[in-house]
Amino acid sequence: MKVLVVGGGGREHAIIKKLAESADVTSILCAPGNGGIAADAECVPVKATDVEAMVALAKERAVDYVVVAPDDPLALGMVDALAEAGIPAFGPTKAAARIEASKVFSKDLMRKYGIPTAEYETFDDADKARAYITARGKYPVVVKADGLALGKGVLICEDEAAALDAVKNIMEDRAFGASGSRVVVEEFLTGPEVSVLSFTDGETVVPMVSSMDHKRALDGDEGLNTGGMGTIAPNPYYTKDIADECMEKIFLPTIRAMKAEGCPFKGCLYFGLMLTPDGAKVIEYNCRFGDPETQVVLPLLESDLFAVMRAVTDGRLADVPVVFGKGAAACVVLASGGYPQKYATGKPISGLEEAEKTACVYHAGTKLEDGQIVTSGGRVLGVTATAETLAEAVDKAYAAAGCIAFEGAHMRRDIGRRALAALK
Repeated sequence: MKVLVVGGGGREHAIIKKLAESADVTSILCAPGNGGIAADAECVPVKATDVEAMVALAKERAVDYVVVAPDDPLALGMVDALAEAGIPAFGPTKAAARIEASKVFSKDLMRKYGIPTAEYETFDDADKARAYITARGKYPVVVKADGLALGKGVLICEDEAAALDAVKNIMEDRAFGASGSRVVVEEFLTGPEVSVLSFTDGETVVPMVSSMDHKRALDGDEGLNTGGMGTIAPNPYYTKDIADECMEKIFLPTIRAMKAEGCPFKGCLYFGLMLTPDGAKVIEYNCRFGDPETQVVLPLLESDLFAVMRAVTDGRLADVPVVFGKGAAACVVLASGGYPQKYATGKPISGLEEAEKTACVYHAGTKLEDGQIVTSGGRVLGVTATAETLAEAVDKAYAAAGCIAFEGAHMRRDIGRRALAALK
């Protein structure tokens, strides 16, 4: 079968490499793709958010199956448009994608169906939001833009001044455009964070191996929030008992709630969890594979990813085995200097072949110029290694990452350190 993967980052590269292992996949297209993905799939310059052009591409190239990976095209209804054209796809409908595309929708869903999450209120009036923050008087407090904001619409505010400024920034200055027409103001939760991606066909839910993201730009969880500077899997804080609790109180209730609301969720549902002293609570849902969590989760998947995805689309996930290996994986992200703020691009990258001898290098922000791979984004590469133990996986990932060089390259040096400390 011919498969089209929508997107052009590290997550998409990881999906493509895993799909390529399936005997049922004969060729892979990626739109728009990137410089590194071009070695594993035919890249076509169609924007991931151009629904009409993507459907036309799928028809023109007689694509059998489409994997819609990023959040934006899902929220725009790309899966619905493909279905109308008779093309099966992996991913939720526009209505189901609201679980990520609208923080207000997801929080109200959790409140209605008793799914544990942080206490919150929602506002479409900036003055009322400010009055609530001042009256509540508890800090830190979290202020979230309702809509999609490239992972940057969540502000953790240490005091009243910062919280009031966040409301102004989101709702009045429109830092995130229309995404900031409404805000969620919620309590700040504490505890270890866990990411759990899961396959679901709207009835059955199968959690993947757990992972731990490292969102801050600098060592010791300092600096600005980023899209993720590295990940490890499995997450040692996520024990079997906690997994069982999450299945009973969070995962199954969420799938049932979406069905009850008339928008059953099919695809990959990402649960961002906080393991608080009062039990696991949902910080956020994502309506797709996380990035860079996918880069450590899929390398541990022993089952045929394409077979699992088709079972999700066809509503027969319960009949397909989903097996993960017992080892561990670590991903170290190489970013452009200055990321997540201003950074230069077009820097030649060296050492890729050497790194790939011992690790998998996923391309996120690269392009091919005159036969040379150069930087084209903030997060440039994700270097992933697998091993029997997490300590070995981390060492292998850093050794491979050390082979790669480009001007201004930046990486955190403590990916996995917290997880390793938890294992002692």
